[in-house]
Amino acid sequence: MLKQSNQAVIVAIILILATIIAGAFYAMKPPAETITIVPPELIVDVAIAEKQTLSIAVNSQGNVLPRTQTTLVAEVSGKVVTVAPQFESGGLVEENTLLLAIDDRNYQVDLKRAEANLASAESNFLREKGLAAAARADLKKYPRKQATKDALSLALRKPQLKEAYAKLQAALADVSFAQNNLSRTEIRAPYRGMIKSRTVNLGQYVTTGSQLGQVFAIDRAEIRLPIPADRLRYLDLPSGSQPDAAPLVSIENDLGQQWQGKIVRTEGVLDERSRVLFAVAEISDPYRLDSEGDTLMMGSFVKAEISGKQIDQLIAIPRYILRTGNKVWVLDSEQKLSNRNVKTLRTEGSLVYVYEGLNDGDVICLSTIPNAVAGTKVKINHQSKTSTLIKPAATHNSIAVLHEGRAPL
Repeated sequence: MLKQSNQAVIVAIILILATIIAGAFYAMKPPAETITIVPPELIVDVAIAEKQTLSIAVNSQGNVLPRTQTTLVAEVSGKVVTVAPQFESGGLVEENTLLLAIDDRNYQVDLKRAEANLASAESNFLREKGLAAAARADLKKYPRKQATKDALSLALRKPQLKEAYAKLQAALADVSFAQNNLSRTEIRAPYRGMIKSRTVNLGQYVTTGSQLGQVFAIDRAEIRLPIPADRLRYLDLPSGSQPDAAPLVSIENDLGQQWQGKIVRTEGVLDERSRVLFAVAEISDPYRLDSEGDTLMMGSFVKAEISGKQIDQLIAIPRYILRTGNKVWVLDSEQKLSNRNVKTLRTEGSLVYVYEGLNDGDVICLSTIPNAVAGTKVKINHQSKTSTLIKPAATHNSIAVLHEGRAPL
């Protein structure tokens, strides 16, 4: 019993000492330090709004086609006796170059026979003309006052003279016909061009109407470009009211090669299915025979950028800063964020063009700020003007499409 009582006393003493020591440590601890957490400043890039007069291009695409293409057809029958070396696919030919010749011996005979008939007709006409002159002289010496009009006409040999003249004209026509047939035995290039195909060979017999090949002109090429109806308002296209309009066109193929041309006409009718208007662009000297540069081959698929008309009071901004609902962040005088609704000409490029909602001098936030709220204070890192966002060589760098509202056109 005594032993257990001593143990209880020891435990009680230990607990009392521990409590006293803990209390002493608690009383000696320093007071808690108060820390104020300051939220970090948002650092953004901005651009000062600057209204400009801009030309917004319309992009399209199409195939390069020759302006003029001709199917060569035989106008006479016969055996092919000559084929020019240039008369092959891809051959370059000058105007009036002999391409193919058909055996002309029968047509030479026809021409000589027609010339012989012409000589006979001329002789007969001269004889009748002389007889008519003699008849007139005789009638003056011995007038026939009682003769009828028909009798006098016969006496003066007028019917015979008319018949001789008619035969002479028929003989002349036969000679001309024979000469034409003879000339048609030679097939010549109708213009400076390139041979697309040849469908006959040496020694082959051809008949009238047989196709001999195809040739196309190389002085100009055409590209048929579809333009959606809602984008026509951005272009000055040739029409009855402005026939001299000829927007410039930049052409580029898949290899990055470029050419310059112009719109020369439109087809004037919207396609019923696709609701597009086809404009025709023209490229001079596509095969670069008379100028320097890359060859634009017929049949190439190319992209085209058509220069648009001038539109006033536009502000260019990066497309990525446009948020849902056509909103952008604008800084107020205290450098706090505020929402601004804008109306734009939306593009497929890197820029959109604002025509309503921004004014000259507005400070536009160019930085992407996730989860930002209106009224947030920011700090400006870099400042520029919206005019510097447009590349110097491309104030028309994309297709402009009406995005919202009406554009100020």
